[in-house]
Amino acid sequence: MLARKSIIPEEFGLPGLASRMPRKPVFRDRVNKARFIAKNGSCNLAHKNIREQGRFLQDVFTTLVDLKWRFTLVIFTTTFVSSWLLFAMTWWLVAFGHGDLDPDREKGIECVTNVKSFSSAFLFSIEVTIGFGAALITEQCSMAIAVLIIQNIVGLIINAIMLGCIFMKTAQSNRRAETLIFSRHAVIAVRNNRLCFMTRIGDLRKSMIIGAAVRLQVVRKTTTPEGEVIPIHQIDVQTESVLASNSLFLLAPLIICHAIDKNSAGDLEVIVILEGVVETTGITTQARTSYISEEIQWGHRFVPIVAEEEGVYSVDYSKFGNTVKVATPRCSARELDEKPSILIQTLQKSELSHQNSLRKRNSMRRNNSMRNKGTGGGGMRRNNSALAIPKVQFLTPTDGGANLVT
Repeated sequence: MLARKSIIPEEFGLPGLASRMPRKPVFRDRVNKARFIAKNGSCNLAHKNIREQGRFLQDVFTTLVDLKWRFTLVIFTTTFVSSWLLFAMTWWLVAFGHGDLDPDREKGIECVTNVKSFSSAFLFSIEVTIGFGAALITEQCSMAIAVLIIQNIVGLIINAIMLGCIFMKTAQSNRRAETLIFSRHAVIAVRNNRLCFMTRIGDLRKSMIIGAAVRLQVVRKTTTPEGEVIPIHQIDVQTESVLASNSLFLLAPLIICHAIDKNSAGDLEVIVILEGVVETTGITTQARTSYISEEIQWGHRFVPIVAEEEGVYSVDYSKFGNTVKVATPRCSARELDEKPSILIQTLQKSELSHQNSLRKRNSMRRNNSMRNKGTGGGGMRRNNSALAIPKVQFLTPTDGGANLVT
């Protein structure tokens, strides 16, 4: 049986129209290059296939401090409850061996008073830890005295470890680093006739960082002449602060500058590390961030944010990361070293454009002022003419007609 032919031509059908419709281009997200240090300072590194897990147990205190809070609280609770249950069993065995669980036994000769079951032994174990309770140890049993001494020593050790762990977690150095801030973007501009990489750092607290030092490192993937691939090659970068002194007086936000030379490379990740000692606690802290190529602005400069107001220097942190465009040659540092005239030509063009903009601005202001004066003078004349006494007008005949004489 033949298929029934449609009354609509095939070229006007849905498949024909769909084939002739222009397809929108499909934009695929570019695969972002993995960065070594995140913007918040965390290391983008995953440890896999670690076979010697026992090494973490050899340093129990550091392992407990590095754990998350929920795991620390679970271990804290489990340790105390386990110690109470263990010594509750011990007290129950002491009472059972001494015959204190016998209901017909005479009072006054038991090892621990009021311990008649495992529940009462568990309560007595807790009472030993907190230091008060109804049950008491008598001199009838030397074993009970020894168990009491052992439980007190074990309890003190557990308290020291767990409380020290909690204190170290609350006083970690990375907590202080939360108030050490970096600019969202880095900039490249000309400073002191040299092409410079610049970033801004600041401290939000009034308590200072003693002996603050800033280090810049470049992380990139390199290949040696022998063909060895180094996926994370760290290179130290010299800054202006290192030339004069290794420490910074971080009283107000500072701009860290690195002079780009012909040996500087591109397509890399710049890591900024700020280290110092916290003035209030004496703990060494470290704050980190990084900048990739997309986060570096060419031809920009940070705006000033420190001003003197009524004899006091004030910092406007709302403009901490703000930048302005400045004249910067579109060339590499190598080209700038080989042809210094590029910088001179760029600065001259910038000066000419600046003068032209000032000239246009002044002319616009002059025109606006003259227009305002003209408007104001006409209004005055109209007002004066309205108030003035009308003059007598005479018409005198002339050869060409009549002229108006006032």
